[in-house]
Amino acid sequence: QVQLVESGGGSVQAGGSLRLSCAASEYTYSILCMAWFRQVPGKERERVAVIDSNGFTRYVDSVKGRFTISRDNAKNAQYLQMNSLRPEDTAIYYCAAVRSIICLGRTNFDYWGQGTQVTVSS
Repeated sequence: QVQLVESGGGSVQAGGSLRLSCAASEYTYSILCMAWFRQVPGKERERVAVIDSNGFTRYVDSVKGRFTISRDNAKNAQYLQMNSLRPEDTAIYYCAAVRSIICLGRTNFDYWGQGTQVTVSS
């Protein structure tokens, strides 16, 4: 069982930046696929970004050019750098992981963090 703990959420004005971190309880080199999701109350959870074991990434169109996902296997962590934040980015952000080589196109993950709130004011 992999435990994931997010940090770095908070409140920021539109145009600002935040960096989310996700610490994993075991070596992330064995966790082949990692991702960030977000959810607004009353809406479905949305996959924001995903990264595979080779560092290949994929983003939802609404964050392309503004968000960057990365991972550091030496630190058992993944990150989401969020720049040029907009009010519509306001959500609870979740770290997710799965031991699978099928990665960039998947939305089902086995392990989830507790979530961290990101609030962007206009």
